[in-house]
Amino acid sequence: MAAEIQPKPLTRKPILLQRVEGSQEVVNMAVIVPKEEGVISVSEDRTVRVWLKRDSGQYWPSIYHVMPSPCSCMSFNPETRRLSIGLDNGTISEFLLSEDYNKMTPVKNYQAHQSRVTMILFVLELEWVLSTGQDKQFAWHCSESGQRLGGYRTSAVASGLQFDVETRHVFIGDHSGQVTILKLEQENCTLVTTFRGHTGGVTALCWDPVQRMLFSGSSDHSVIMWDIGGRKGTAIELQGHNDRVQALSYAQHTRQLISCGGDGGIVVWNMDVERQETPEWLDSDSCQKCDQPFFWNFKQMWDSKKIGLRQHHCRKCGKAVCGKCSSKRSSIPLMGFEFEVRVCDSCHEAITDEERAPTATFHDSKHNIVHVHFDATRGWLLTSGTDKVIKLWDMTPVVS
Repeated sequence: MAAEIQPKPLTRKPILLQRVEGSQEVVNMAVIVPKEEGVISVSEDRTVRVWLKRDSGQYWPSIYHVMPSPCSCMSFNPETRRLSIGLDNGTISEFLLSEDYNKMTPVKNYQAHQSRVTMILFVLELEWVLSTGQDKQFAWHCSESGQRLGGYRTSAVASGLQFDVETRHVFIGDHSGQVTILKLEQENCTLVTTFRGHTGGVTALCWDPVQRMLFSGSSDHSVIMWDIGGRKGTAIELQGHNDRVQALSYAQHTRQLISCGGDGGIVVWNMDVERQETPEWLDSDSCQKCDQPFFWNFKQMWDSKKIGLRQHHCRKCGKAVCGKCSSKRSSIPLMGFEFEVRVCDSCHEAITDEERAPTATFHDSKHNIVHVHFDATRGWLLTSGTDKVIKLWDMTPVVS
């Protein structure tokens, strides 16, 4: 009797739709134009380009505009076609794009910062332009009058900026690893609180206004989910990158987080599962499993005539253990550990195969990503990299 041939499972991975090339320097930021076959990009080469798809299937610039200084960031509002561009000299320049995306008309300039603009957000509902700069200043301006409404000095250079329209809370992530939350009024702001959970600088922020969750990516290779809406103070750590996390985006309709790393890795996290908070690491002078002294515990070493051991921690229970009592490794996806981490022997035995089932998928973009933009209506992801290339991906096989 012939053996039955089992079909191989289909690999669910992003499909590369297009490479958009032509920039002379790094493309610092780019967005997909909704309802159009188009992309808007700003680059270190001082250019603002609107790329439209031609009959040949290739993307070519319909607008090629040179700015007086390198373009560091941008914010585009599709409803008004208002394009705000942050420059290396601290200026924010505002333009209006024509309906056919073949012309951009200057509107106004804001002298927002003393040095490079790092992030911009345009809030249509309030007619505000929010921005951060390398001068360690957060500022907001009235987009109608162009006047500065207020500012706040951050503890370090900010690299992440998000805003909740309903509550008027602004979230600022900076290079010190801190996330600052401010409450904005028309002309003043109040410090609400600060979060500190990263061991490296915050590189990206992403806000889910429905579930009221804030995601922060860091140079420490991790992502943290801060449950703000639940008011439980829960912070879930996600470990799935081998390099710094460069950019974040959230697919609200499927509750999936997309994080991209400096090594080109694209990780899609399923946030629709009941995740567990990682435990605090416990302090102890001896192994909490075998009672062997750690190397700084001179008294116990002398009394027991034993050589002190190096201290480790179990990632599942948080206990301080020696190497012998934590010789095993395991992934713990529900705790955010998609890679194998150190666990004590008893926890290793207790972890089931179901608990080891991955909650994220991993993909290689083959370029060092500096920024991403996700178009939820089409399921397209845009990545721009240090290789001066923009890539468009169909993410529907993964984000669905």
